[in-house]
Amino acid sequence: MVPYKPDTDYPVTVAYFSMEYAIDQALKIYSGGLGFLAGSHLRSAYSLGQNITAIGILWSYGYYDQVRDNDASMKPEFIRKHYSFLEDTGIQFAITVHDAPVQVKVMRLDPETFGTVPLYLMTTDIPENDYLSRTISHRLYDPNEPTRIAQSILLGSGGAALLELLEIQPDVYHLNEGHALPLAFQLYRKYQDLKEVQKRLVFTIHTPEKAGNEEHSFKLLEEMSFFSDLPVLMVREFLNNDSPTLNYTETALRMSGKANGVSKINGEVTRNIWKRTAGICDIISITNAQNRKYWADHELETALIANDDYAIIDRKKTLKKQLFTVVADQCGKLFDVDILTIVWARRIAPYKRADLLLYDWDRFLNIINSKRYPVQVIWAGKPYPEDQAGITLFNRIRSLTEFQPNCAVLTGYELQLSAMLKKGSDIWLNTPRMYHEASGTSGMSAAMNCSMNVSFPDGWIPEFAVDTKNCFIIRPAKTNQYTAENDREEARNLLDLLERKIIPMYYKSISEWIEIIKRASLDVNAGFDSDRMVNQYTYLLYDQADQDQFSG
Repeated sequence: MVPYKPDTDYPVTVAYFSMEYAIDQALKIYSGGLGFLAGSHLRSAYSLGQNITAIGILWSYGYYDQVRDNDASMKPEFIRKHYSFLEDTGIQFAITVHDAPVQVKVMRLDPETFGTVPLYLMTTDIPENDYLSRTISHRLYDPNEPTRIAQSILLGSGGAALLELLEIQPDVYHLNEGHALPLAFQLYRKYQDLKEVQKRLVFTIHTPEKAGNEEHSFKLLEEMSFFSDLPVLMVREFLNNDSPTLNYTETALRMSGKANGVSKINGEVTRNIWKRTAGICDIISITNAQNRKYWADHELETALIANDDYAIIDRKKTLKKQLFTVVADQCGKLFDVDILTIVWARRIAPYKRADLLLYDWDRFLNIINSKRYPVQVIWAGKPYPEDQAGITLFNRIRSLTEFQPNCAVLTGYELQLSAMLKKGSDIWLNTPRMYHEASGTSGMSAAMNCSMNVSFPDGWIPEFAVDTKNCFIIRPAKTNQYTAENDREEARNLLDLLERKIIPMYYKSISEWIEIIKRASLDVNAGFDSDRMVNQYTYLLYDQADQDQFSG
């Protein structure tokens, strides 16, 4: 058994299912925010001693490696990964995919390796399977529809079978997004009663975006053995679904006892989306968070605790210098630690508007090339490897700024680079269209490292922000219409804020700047460390008033 002993303060046994986990740079089984959140969850659960077993998939090729083509444009590469630090459990079993057996091998990430609760990772990429079956666990979020469905079957049905082999009978099964939905049908198969499933199943919904709410035809799902051996007519009946398609999010909301959005705004948006859907569970809000012990620079922490402004400034310059070695290496540009540095870094998707700074190109150039108040800007982020709009946006920003010596576009936005950007930035810029951001946890770990959040008031920001006191809020457009004119208005508001308030403060009133980032660090620690989040999961999501309902 895994050498991990939960604390008796957490009696509820939980199985946590996630398609991705960002645990360490060396373990490339994540794409972005969902994985970062899951990684922080596992770290805090470990430090608190929570009784959680995590279930995931060992992706042979990871998500993808973001490199440059010969013209410096972005290129996805898929390189096989091997991990000597994973333990072979010796467990192998079969699941059914497309009415055929597929062999599953199980590896384990032990708690002491990276300081997490036990994480079991399943793979089908073994010699016992044919090539098609092996590809199920090749690529995270495979774009091929049947493969994507098979990945959900592996995570959900495979995870359920694994727990039985481990002789773990959880009180609660926690779906981190809807990818592991076949687990719910395994539970129905076991208990033959939707109410019994709802007693045991909880669900975290992260995004209102279409890409985060998977949907497939009943016909294809039946062909793929998505429902195990449950008759489709029975499934339609207990779900009250006569549609030709099955929406993962809606189904998870029907089969769970409780669900949560990942910020107060996200909870409100989610409840509004599903308010006319009968038979769904209550949706509460538990705001995402990040693990401060992992993300915060320890020397910066020491300076903050000592309230030593000079030490904070000195350490930030050291961290900027470390980041700028990456800029020089990738882009051949030498950045200056004394110059205000803005970073925009997260998954590149059109609604996140990585190019909002560039909407008024001439004004942007005037701002960054000011002799009095110069500015450096760094962009980084991975679009989905098949998202041509996101890739085009990445390449457009690179092309526009290629010959600007104080602008850089970096590849390889993974845990290590993410940490360097948060520690080395002066401003962490967040520019989503309003009400499209689920939570936006990157700004939390940036604030932990004395980087100033400059953001629209979406996601977690309204729960944290005291405008001009611990961050700066960009004024949204007057209407919520997603039009080109709204984008231009919000771009003007962003440039006005930078030009008139933020940039002059950095150069003319550094003491005021330091007070803001110190307060931000204190405020983010108080409310947005993942220890708080996982405790809220325990008492608001897992403990549904009466623990006796979990027995048996």
